[in-house]
Amino acid sequence: MTAETLRYAAIMLLAGIGIPVLAALNAQLGQRIASPPAAATILFAVAFLGAALTMALTTGPSALAAAPGQPKHLFLAGLLVAFYVLSITWVAPRFGLGNAITCVLLGQLVSAAVIDQFGLMGALVRQVSPMRIAGLALMAVGVFLTQRG
Repeated sequence: MTAETLRYAAIMLLAGIGIPVLAALNAQLGQRIASPPAAATILFAVAFLGAALTMALTTGPSALAAAPGQPKHLFLAGLLVAFYVLSITWVAPRFGLGNAITCVLLGQLVSAAVIDQFGLMGALVRQVSPMRIAGLALMAVGVFLTQRG
């Protein structure tokens, strides 16, 4: 593995660690203020400030000028992240954080496999091998087993 590959893997490992932490913190905030949508709004306000600061320190606001000319379907990502945050904030306290994240992970793996298989949305084509299908099946069994325990 190259140093670049290790750096990317480390960044994404940290992002992966952050997802359940984000879910737990926002679920608790949603319960404490009795409004998962309000907790999601607060999360997005803080995230907006963080992203704006990062933009200011790296590319500057000029990159935003190109946004209006982009295909409209690319902005669906914003709705998808809103759906994730709203759903995890509402579901985790009722279903259990581990159960919710396990289902999210399974959904991510299946979706990523389909996107890779067909090179959807400009992704590199990576064939779904029998080994990868076996891994997805094991994850599905894991989701089932976590629900029984």
